[in-house]
Amino acid sequence: MKNTATDFDVLIVGAGISGIGMAAHMKDKAPGHSFAIVERRDNLGGTWDLFRYPGIRSDSDMHTLGFDFEPWTHEKSIADGPAILDYLDRIVDERDIRKHIRFGHKVLSADWRDSEARWHVTLETAQGERKHLTANWLYLGAGYYDYDEAYDPGFDLGEFAGEVVHPQFWPKDLDYRGKNVVVIGSGATAVTIVPSMSDKAAKVTMLQRTPTWMFSRPAKDALANFLRKILPEKTAYRITRWKNITLQDLGFKRARAKPQKMGEALHKRIRKSLGDDCDLAPFTPPYNPWDQRLCLVPDDDLFEAMKSGKAEIVTGHIKAFEKGGVRLTDDQFIPADIVVTATGLKLAIAGKIALSREGRKIDLAQHYYYKGCMFSNVPNLAAVFGYLNASWTLRADINSDFICRVLQESRQRGADIVEPVLTPEAEAAIVEDDIFDFSSGYIQRGKAIMPKNAVAYPWRLNQEYVADRKRMKEDPVDDGLLDFRRHGANARGAGEQLEAAE
Repeated sequence: MKNTATDFDVLIVGAGISGIGMAAHMKDKAPGHSFAIVERRDNLGGTWDLFRYPGIRSDSDMHTLGFDFEPWTHEKSIADGPAILDYLDRIVDERDIRKHIRFGHKVLSADWRDSEARWHVTLETAQGERKHLTANWLYLGAGYYDYDEAYDPGFDLGEFAGEVVHPQFWPKDLDYRGKNVVVIGSGATAVTIVPSMSDKAAKVTMLQRTPTWMFSRPAKDALANFLRKILPEKTAYRITRWKNITLQDLGFKRARAKPQKMGEALHKRIRKSLGDDCDLAPFTPPYNPWDQRLCLVPDDDLFEAMKSGKAEIVTGHIKAFEKGGVRLTDDQFIPADIVVTATGLKLAIAGKIALSREGRKIDLAQHYYYKGCMFSNVPNLAAVFGYLNASWTLRADINSDFICRVLQESRQRGADIVEPVLTPEAEAAIVEDDIFDFSSGYIQRGKAIMPKNAVAYPWRLNQEYVADRKRMKEDPVDDGLLDFRRHGANARGAGEQLEAAE
């Protein structure tokens, strides 16, 4: 291919929170750069369009899951899926972003060409047609899990005669009125589904192998709603956002420093909801609070469903699926017409796109994160993997802002290649860290495909938003590690570049 102009300066993959956020940031902070968003689905929203199970909602408050540039104005700060989609639709339309989105386009592969300073991207349309685009930058906002496959724990469904449903692929017309439902799992999805199905079902049982730490809070943020009445919208949003970020940060650090006290506080809140004589065993995990993400129970909805008798939590191991329900190893039988396998997600990195450099595979698991945003010795590539201990959008915002700064710096310098350079000598001196200090099953299962993580910044995916925000915003873009250059001019040889990429 001739060295002609790229189709786009930046190709954004995914029209969910991460992709829409990057487009909005570019409009404000890198307006001279062209971009397009490619989205495999027929609608924007990512997770919030894919998941259609009953009660689908945020498990973070929308003052931090919302963007820093767009106030969340709904009365409820714990919002349902449709309200989140409305928020994203408004951003896309008010900022004239929709015309930049190509729906029904799935990215299959992307090959970086050093001699051209651009990615050659192969896409497949919903009709099966192959297309080719080029872009100077690739920004991956495709999320963190596999859209095609959910985690399969390998259940032998045996003689079970009812319906089996996974939340990721919820059928449109599932009728559960008057039926017995068993929801297998104890994470955020199960905690959402159980109370939501209990209003129509005869009985909903949450069957958990191990308990999860839960905390309850009102779905409405009283301070946020009060501030919106007396202050300008953006000011009220900034204050509420700051308050929630601070409380989130303090809560996480308190849990890690004094896990027993945090556990006692969580149990105290549950007793307030269920009564002083309630059995706390179903709410007492074998791990400390925040060793896994806490499960949010907005407005006590799960606890209210339990008190009404329409929902229950059973802890045990499955022995067999029988015709009319589930048999546990202690011989307890749970009647079931429908089984919901809320057993977790399957992690995916870079949207499962086959990345390469001059035709040679780029395995991100062999590269270090750079500032939780780029990757060592991989040029013009950025991605979003949100916080595990805070809202996803907090990282999406600071990554977008940082890449916009990089784009502007590149243009000022006349550079079209930006690469976080990690020499073999420097890499040999790095002390590697566990990328995720979390025991959640989906996290542990996915570690093998994740990029490397160093103990010391910047070669890491950090889990401390307040510190990350300060660094990403205030540290100079040219930190001595980012190599800005023009292709073909004073560039290293292709062989040296490929060696670094490997």
